[in-house]
Amino acid sequence: MTSLETLPPRSALYLPASNARAIAKARTLDADMIILDLEDAVPEADKATARDAAAAAMDEGFGDRIAAIRINAPDSPHHAEDVVAAQASQTAAIVIPKVEMAESAAQIARAVGKPVLAMIETPAGILAAASIAAADGVVGLIAGTNDIAHALRLPPLAGRGGLTLALQTIVLAGRAAGVFVIDGVWNRLDDPEGLEGECREGRDLGFDGKTLIHPNQIAVANRAFSPSEAEIEDARALIEAAQGGAVRFRDRMVEDMHVATARALLERAR
Repeated sequence: MTSLETLPPRSALYLPASNARAIAKARTLDADMIILDLEDAVPEADKATARDAAAAAMDEGFGDRIAAIRINAPDSPHHAEDVVAAQASQTAAIVIPKVEMAESAAQIARAVGKPVLAMIETPAGILAAASIAAADGVVGLIAGTNDIAHALRLPPLAGRGGLTLALQTIVLAGRAAGVFVIDGVWNRLDDPEGLEGECREGRDLGFDGKTLIHPNQIAVANRAFSPSEAEIEDARALIEAAQGGAVRFRDRMVEDMHVATARALLERAR
């Protein structure tokens, strides 16, 4: 099982921990990260069996994919048992929904002894995103765009314009703390063009990858959050042309900062 000390995931696929068939299939998919969900995707009656299934799945592993468990939120009656089960499991990380305070994330990270990905899903969470990202044990932020839109009372078909400040705040918080940032899900399963557009928008905002709800979305996210051939060629040429300090490269001025960006892009491509 891959650890979170590698490059940030381009694609993070949610799966109900209660769906054994989906878990088995996930071991054949190209998602960078698999998140076994104990929260929204699992009915109340199946919470206990899903918890046991998630632990068993982590024991079997997911090859070179990063694997995480999304537990129920701290205010859920299932939260305490989820934390105990996650601590005893082989999961690489814990995903915590609806984080609104840094200490809450740090406390759970201490309890489970594993890296934490904090979901920013509420106005309070957005306003506290910088401190949450900097909390001990937090290695990444995930934008919970559906919940944010609901909390902000955005019209159902409003698009993402009303989310712009929230999304940029999450990216700023992650970059300030040095943790990765993952964009929210795309709900329309039969609209790959829309997904691709939102992935491009997310990358342009600074996100490292995207959370997904269907295997058919993986290839689009992986492609969108990977450097293109044109970007790779440009980065190689820029590094070769660099002489230290500011120089003219093609149609623009570049300096050492741009060389560092180019090297990071090539590392991402590898």
